[in-house]
Amino acid sequence: MSVQKGIRTGVFVLGILSLSVFMEGCASAYLKMVGADTGLVYSKIFVGDFELIKKQVYEALKTTPNTEDQEHYTFQTKWVDNTVQLNELHSDGGVTPYVKAQYRFLVSLAKGFLDGKPSVKVSVQKEQQYQRDVLEGWKNIESDGIAEKSFLYRVGQLIKYATRLENEKNQKLRQQLRNAEDSP
Repeated sequence: MSVQKGIRTGVFVLGILSLSVFMEGCASAYLKMVGADTGLVYSKIFVGDFELIKKQVYEALKTTPNTEDQEHYTFQTKWVDNTVQLNELHSDGGVTPYVKAQYRFLVSLAKGFLDGKPSVKVSVQKEQQYQRDVLEGWKNIESDGIAEKSFLYRVGQLIKYATRLENEKNQKLRQQLRNAEDSP
């Protein structure tokens, strides 16, 4: 009797899980149908001075043409054509080639505190669009997150390097001050 009860419970749980996965898929499809923004935003919190982090974010964006909104701490790159790269990526023969493809990054910074230290939350989203036919208009592709994660990693490395450079510079200045105090 208890084995049958266990089987029924297992079937019930599987049914609930299947229903939740189905509903999640329907919700995503509905959001796309009504034109809602389904792109994921990736973010990371960096501990440090806001101006230093902002400078490193701007440095990381130098590889793409960008515009900057200083007032709201957001960066938005201009659209970059990547038709060739997308066609090479999907060149398995079963997909119609892209006539045009373009992407841009949206980056925002938010000041905060983490464990009592100043920090900055850097959020990034990649918008990718394509056209398979000249008459069809632009369609969005959901990002796989690789470019966003790579961007956040690059920002982290630039912050590490800039911080190390700043610490070395300060250490040299302190040493020079000590040497100046010791000399008559």
